Amino acid sequence: MRSSTVELTADSPHGAAARRTTAWTAAGLAAGAGLAGGLLAPTDAGQGPAQRLMYLHVPAAWVAYLAFAVVLVASGAHLLRNDARWDRVALAATEIGVVLTALTLATGSLWGHLVWGTWWAWDPRLVATALLFLAYAAALALRRSLAERAGLPPHGDPRVTRPVAVLGVAGFLLVPVVHFSVLWWRSLHQQATMLAPERPPIDPRMALALLLAVAAATVAATWVLAHRVLRLQRQFDARHAARPWPPARRPDLVR
Repeated sequence: MRSSTVELTADSPHGAAARRTTAWTAAGLAAGAGLAGGLLAPTDAGQGPAQRLMYLHVPAAWVAYLAFAVVLVASGAHLLRNDARWDRVALAATEIGVVLTALTLATGSLWGHLVWGTWWAWDPRLVATALLFLAYAAALALRRSLAERAGLPPHGDPRVTRPVAVLGVAGFLLVPVVHFSVLWWRSLHQQATMLAPERPPIDPRMALALLLAVAAATVAATWVLAHRVLRLQRQFDARHAARPWPPARRPDLVR
């Protein structure tokens, strides 16, 4: 079943069916990743069982990047078009990105403790990832602060959403810093294996498990994004149900 982003967020039986399909797809991919990572992929010769954290750590990091890319696009579209629908997408993607970045830091800290013998090191990749987390957590905090100070809802009003959108766009500048930090500075963190210029130094069975895990995380995040956007839309509609807006002035239709 072909499901577009519009279909996934539609408050209709067709949209509900598309979301169910997405959920089942994510579950199937997650089951495949679990089997491949737990049974098919060999144990790493150097790191031992600790290396299996890769199948959670790497997908969380990559999908966090994707979530922040969605924030970049949606925030930019909101600034250009002043359309509240784009702000709802940016808010949902920010929440997903912050949670996944926190998971990335947590699994990376555990992995580092098992392999390096320390929970934290002032490594460029770790520091940059922490800054990325703080930047988007600050965007959520700014949204709440502006809304509470002005007595406005946290989404749907440009007095709240436009400053947050600027921060969402600016925060994405940290994503390439995080990704390329292992190349720009001396780092304990290993360099890319899947996207290395030479032949990837990874067992094909490990690569299969990792790709399935990344696919599962991506589809699952898409499902969460669709549900969150739909919920925000329903909240927006409920707030304005008792207050009719002329078509030219409705906040979600202002251009």
